[in-house]
Parts: sequence; structure tokens; C-alpha cells
Amino acid sequence: MIQTNDLPIVPLPDTPESEKAAFEAFKGLSLDDTLTKIANSMVDFAFKLLIAILVFYVGRFIIRKLYAMVHKLMIGRHVDPSLTTFVLSLVRMVLYFILIITIVGIIGLETSSFLALFASAGVAIGMALSGTLQNFAGGVLILLLKPYRVGDYIEAQGYAGTVGEIQIFHTVINTPDNKRIIIPNGGLSTGSINNYSTENYRRVDWTISLSYDTDFNAAREAIINLLLADDRVVVKYVEDDIAKRGLAAEVAREAERKEALEHGDTLPEEEDLSAPTTWWGRLTESHRHKKRRMAKALKENPALSPTAQQRVDRAPFVGLNEMADSRINLTVRAWTHSSNYWGLFYDMNATFFSRLPEMGFSFPFPQLDVHLDAASAPTDAKSSSL
Repeated sequence: MIQTNDLPIVPLPDTPESEKAAFEAFKGLSLDDTLTKIANSMVDFAFKLLIAILVFYVGRFIIRKLYAMVHKLMIGRHVDPSLTTFVLSLVRMVLYFILIITIVGIIGLETSSFLALFASAGVAIGMALSGTLQNFAGGVLILLLKPYRVGDYIEAQGYAGTVGEIQIFHTVINTPDNKRIIIPNGGLSTGSINNYSTENYRRVDWTISLSYDTDFNAAREAIINLLLADDRVVVKYVEDDIAKRGLAAEVAREAERKEALEHGDTLPEEEDLSAPTTWWGRLTESHRHKKRRMAKALKENPALSPTAQQRVDRAPFVGLNEMADSRINLTVRAWTHSSNYWGLFYDMNATFFSRLPEMGFSFPFPQLDVHLDAASAPTDAKSSSL
């Protein structure tokens, strides 16, 4: 057996402390003991690595369950979809970070050193990715200020579409032709946004060109009659249209209920009016009860509404906008519910095109009047040949 006790020890200059400690651990050991110690260390590291792998898969399983639980809880509490996607993304990142720190500690690395290294790297990465941090701050501002929500149709940064998701760093919108556009939150939080879904009612504009021999008053009356013939057009006040739409929805629900009873179908489940058991449930139920009582009082007496004296006339409008070269241009405006905007726009275009000529109004074509001066015109064949 070869002994290592008699071997001379040569000091190593400027040896790091970790290397000195490792060297001292093997000092005075025989070759067999050294190999045994190395084998035991490898077995111990393999065992820790196996445990770390097991903890990773178990932790990932737990993270998925927690993610699903938080998602189910937020859906059950009717949390805003925009906040839901943001919180779920943040929860997933935090949980995976904790899992990584746990695995590093199981393997045997110094967690404090790792955290210090991670903090230093975070500062460097933060300086390099300042735009990404700006997007994160923009996402927080969007969720707090709520300039738009999931499902709104917006126009921003040169794109227009329906908001599909609001993530931590970006917002995903789907264009009308089903393109998926990803826009950073930083620009959205500091730039201008046109949200078409904020207001329930919008104004639809048309430009109709008619010939110069048109009777403007007759054309105006005909166009207004065509607009009022469509149920989607607000007759005068938006408040009256809201009441009409609510009454129509109530009639439709009642008809559906009667039809279901006639066919023996199961009716939709009624709202659960049982008293809540938790203090939070009782508090929210009291708040909802107050809102229902206020809505009922306003319905019975609309004069109590603070906006009762601010009713604005939204009747259809037709005006003479321009007297062009060969036509007069009429500006036509009408108000409708936002959900009917494009349907009303295209349907009325077809109606104007087909019905106005039937009523005696003509659409002009480009015209050019040429006037000849008789004094300068040739009078006979001889002069014309010159």
C-alpha cells in the first residue's frame, strides 16, 4: 500500500481559501481513503441532485395546482379579466423563483451568495433592460387606471383590435382580420389610446352626394325617414333608447321562458338569494342590495337621476356640407348603440343607394360645361381652313 505521509508538501502561493480547505481535507489520507472520500462525496452529491430533481417536479406540480386554484378563485370572485391575467403571470414567476432558490439550497450551494449574485445580476440586467422594466411599470399603471380592459376594441401604436390579454410586460390584441399583435405596455401607458368600447352609444356619419337639381328639403326629409325606419337608430334621446332596448330584452326573455314552459324544457336556474354565511359575503350583499334599491328608485322616478336634466338631443341630422364642382354633399349623422355601429353603417349605405333613386333623387356624375365664343368661331369654310 502506498503511503502519502512521507510525501513532501509543497506550499501553493496565493491559494484561494476554498482550495486550501479542500486540500486540507485530503491531507494525511492514504490513496484508498482519498478515493473512498471522493466516492462518498460523489454519492452524496448524486443523492442531493436526485432529491433536487424530485423537488423540482413536485414543486412544479404544486405550482400548477396553486396557479389553477388562484385562477379558479379569481374567476369565482368575478375579478376583472385584465387583472386576472396580470396576477396569474406574476404568481407564476414568483413561485418558480422560490422553487429555483429551494433547489439551489438542496444541491448545497450557498443561498446567500446566490441571492447576492442574483441581486447584482438583477441590477446589471435592470440597467440593460430599462425598457422592459418600463413595460412592467406600464402594465401596473394600466391595471390601476384601466384605460382599457380585456374585450375592449382599441386603437393604439398604429394598430386596432380587440384586447385579448394584458400580461406583465405587454398587451395582446387581435385585429379584425385575426392577426395577433403584441404591444409593449410602456408605450401604451404613456401614449394615446382610442378606446371604442368605453361608451355604449356612438355617432355614425355618412356623406351623400346628390345632383344640383335636388330639392334639399325633400332630400333631407327622405333621408331622415329612412333612418328612423331602422330600429337601431336613436329617435331623439339616448335614455329613451336604453329603456326601449331594456324592454325589448325583457320581452325576449319572457317569450323564451314561455316557449321553454310549453316544450317542457328546464328553465335557467334562478339567482341564489340565500343569505351569505361569511362576513365578506354579508358586506357585499348589503352593498348590492343598496344598488338594487337605488336602481329601482331611479326606474320608478327618473327625475331623481343627477343626469335627468342633461338629456341631449340625438335625433338624426342632415345638413348641406359642401357645394362641389358637379354635386352637393350632404352630411348625415345618426346615433346608435356601439354594438350596431358597423351593421348600421353598411346597411344604410345600401339603403341610400337603392331607395333614394326610387324617390326621385339622382347621384351625379362628373360634368364639364364647355362654352364657345361665337365672335371668335370661324364663319365659313375659307376662314376655317386658315
